[in-house]
Amino acid sequence: MRIVVIGHGMVGSRVAADLAAADPQARLTVLGQEDHDPYNRVQLSSVVAGKADPAALALEQVGPEQARVLRGVRAVRIDRASHLVHDELGEAHPYDRLVLATGSAARIPDVPGLHAPGGVAEESTLVDGVSPLKDLDDAERILRRCEGGAEVVVLGAGVLGIEVATGLAGRGARVTLVHHRERLMERQLDRDASEIVHGALETLGITVVTSASATRVDAPEGRLETVHLSDRSARPADLLVLCTGTVPQTALAAAAGLECGAGILVGEDLSCPGDPDVFAIGDCAQPPEGASGLVAQGWEQARRLVESWRPRAQEASVPVPARGTGGDLVRVKAVGLALVTMGRIERPGPGLHAPRSVRLADPSGGRFTEVVVHEGRLVAATIVGDEDAAAELSAAFTLRTPVPRDPVHLLARPLAARAVAPADSVADMAEEDVLCQCNGVTKGSVCAAVAGGCGSTAEVSRATRAGTGCGTCRSRIQELLDASRDREPAPV
Repeated sequence: MRIVVIGHGMVGSRVAADLAAADPQARLTVLGQEDHDPYNRVQLSSVVAGKADPAALALEQVGPEQARVLRGVRAVRIDRASHLVHDELGEAHPYDRLVLATGSAARIPDVPGLHAPGGVAEESTLVDGVSPLKDLDDAERILRRCEGGAEVVVLGAGVLGIEVATGLAGRGARVTLVHHRERLMERQLDRDASEIVHGALETLGITVVTSASATRVDAPEGRLETVHLSDRSARPADLLVLCTGTVPQTALAAAAGLECGAGILVGEDLSCPGDPDVFAIGDCAQPPEGASGLVAQGWEQARRLVESWRPRAQEASVPVPARGTGGDLVRVKAVGLALVTMGRIERPGPGLHAPRSVRLADPSGGRFTEVVVHEGRLVAATIVGDEDAAAELSAAFTLRTPVPRDPVHLLARPLAARAVAPADSVADMAEEDVLCQCNGVTKGSVCAAVAGGCGSTAEVSRATRAGTGCGTCRSRIQELLDASRDREPAPV
């Protein structure tokens, strides 16, 4: 079986490694546009905030004995009739199956002055001082420009925008966060939650401007100086960070005649309509259930694809990665602000069997919690400004722990603590409970890795993949490591 994977990011490298493990006889070729080895893009905002070391972002990758990996080599054409992928160096790669994991690119808004004279709407032509945050080069560029109390404008107050704004403010930058909608994180937050987040951000020293967009950028001699907004204000800026969304990379697929909408259309089996030998996963794909934009969905698609391709003879000997369970949970890595959303909060009419919801809003305390309970399970929640509640309710949501049918009890902390105790300490978790939601790794798997000789979170991550997604489970991994050391007999 000749398999070509186009894309060597978080999803492309994952599916390549899993395919190589599931079928050692496969002839695997991976084309990666970046020169870097695969790394955790989810943690880029933590790098900008100074909370993560770029060197610690490395992800598992397939070895040279298992696959031919071409870094910094771009695929330029797919010849579906001949089953060939042509790269920019002139080489043609034959395939029996082709996996497109081309990801997404930063969405660059159409703002006058944003690009160098004569440039087009691409990242490479942005004036000095303007950058998205999509890769390691972007993170390094942002860090170079935000030193010494720089004036920073962050455009876009979705998840990434809030993470970047709080991270740079924590570094001493004077930050203005601009959002084109009335509500911050409008996909996840309602008006009340957004207003409390707004106030919490201002408490952190961030100026928040809503219902406004950038109308012009002044960059004398190609260097950013001023950002003009639709509210007729002008913000001096040493740095403008574009957190304005992403665009699926579909050009290669479209040029090959594959059907594309918002992304590359795929069916339930992740194959492209009309071509059973071509598949798409991750940010570039548009599956029937819709794209979430979260890496957990791409990793789950990689798992499903590998499971469906595994040779029958391998089924008993090659383990299938666990199913992730955190795809509907969004943890915002905002420095100085606890913010978690899970599920989708809707407002159904009254009914005997309708979900029940209750909320607590404390604007002066910077806190907001809303929970939705249905048939004894927590099905949705929003938590702002309360790290303990966020941990407890996240555990109840992802582990599907039974909770009181009356949701008001979840807001009474003594009762909530008893109802969802697994979140308080990893020691209270059962072996089969999922510790890493992004990768579906259980506590038992982590304990086995520790017992097998893993002595650090990095070693556990390499052995199990736990902690390689959003990173919030690393503290629990460390708890297990510390507990293991405490149990070791003292040297005689």
